[in-house]
Amino acid sequence: MTTSQLPTRAPRASRDKFLDVVRAGAILAVVAQHWTMPVLSFSGNTLSTGNALATPGWWIITWASQVMPLVFFAGGAANLISLRRAESTRAWFAGRVRRLLVPVLPIMAVWLVAPDLLHGLGVPPQPVQVASAIAAQLLWFLSVYLLTVLLTPLMVAAHRRWGLAVPAVLAGLGVLVDVARFSDLGLIGYANAVIVWVAVHQLGFHYVEGRLGSLSRRAALAVSAAGFGVTALLVAFGPYPASMIGMPGAPVSNMSPPTVLLLFLALGQIGFLLAFREKLVSLPRVTAALSWLSPRFMSVYLWHMPALVVVSGVTVFGLGYSTPTPGTSMWFLMAPAWFAVCGAVLLGLLRLFERFETQPDGLVVTARTPQLVLAGLLASGGLLGLAAHGFAPLRDGVLNGPLPWVALVAAGFALAGRQVSLPRGRALVAVKR
Repeated sequence: MTTSQLPTRAPRASRDKFLDVVRAGAILAVVAQHWTMPVLSFSGNTLSTGNALATPGWWIITWASQVMPLVFFAGGAANLISLRRAESTRAWFAGRVRRLLVPVLPIMAVWLVAPDLLHGLGVPPQPVQVASAIAAQLLWFLSVYLLTVLLTPLMVAAHRRWGLAVPAVLAGLGVLVDVARFSDLGLIGYANAVIVWVAVHQLGFHYVEGRLGSLSRRAALAVSAAGFGVTALLVAFGPYPASMIGMPGAPVSNMSPPTVLLLFLALGQIGFLLAFREKLVSLPRVTAALSWLSPRFMSVYLWHMPALVVVSGVTVFGLGYSTPTPGTSMWFLMAPAWFAVCGAVLLGLLRLFERFETQPDGLVVTARTPQLVLAGLLASGGLLGLAAHGFAPLRDGVLNGPLPWVALVAAGFALAGRQVSLPRGRALVAVKR
């Protein structure tokens, strides 16, 4: 399939600023939530961890700070736009897979050696295990997102044939999965890790080619009210917890695995942002901020948790600092300083590693589509394994550590194409016919 077969409508513009604003706001919200959550103290050889958002009444914050639905929505829109501009489907596959995997390479390299290095410096095993798990846990997103990329051509065809029936059917499947999950078939809930996020991803198509992108403010607010209203009803009268993220000790999580509740939350969030789209894209200094952040979305996402690990290690383990009780005056007093230090460390890490994302990737596509699909599946499986098991020390053994999962990611990256040297400022995706 070539792009001459894909699009039937011209692109909106070279870039959709609203989508960039959504992605930038979502990434910043993820960072803010993750830097707000930790409640840490160290005693003996054990690091105690808690979640500030478990404070009574703070669950409402997660209805705004749980922004992964917005990430998948914006990703769906961006994938459709880029696919219909691509020279061919396989060129698009190769470019998307490599663009997602290149920023992951340095973080895998660092965390392959970091646990053993920390042990060598005298850090007890339990804090090292916590740190290596935190550094890897966000890779689940890339694992699932790679699957949505692989499904995009099929889902675009379904979108153009059946329209809104596609996310509606996916929502129905998500409900059935939740019913089975809450009927003592817990493992089946992980099917919604694909069903729910593909459904939200599909909503992005309706922004680009559908009524969702042309809603009036009143209609957008109605969509938002319906989405948040159904979410509230399901929380009030269903088996779903009020928090949109997993909480310590909670018997059920809306996030791991995701419940269909997140699809209705997505409608609430998307409708609200669409209602204020014009104001969002015209805010002062938004363009300047986006010009810096847009090329670094993935790097900020991947390295903000290692920045938190560094700050926590120095302050909590090294200096004996303990997080004040969330909600107290001392907690609010210390939060800005905590954010400032984490931000400074993140900027330092970006100076070292952002080049993997910001430099053009000269790509020659030598593989056919089945090989590229295999590349995506291998990389997705490897990323999921790392997210589930963390970066265990290499001294634990080759098969018990992260090396098998890293090998899968590396194999997927290698299968996606080979890189060539390019003149400065140029990018190339060539297809060998």
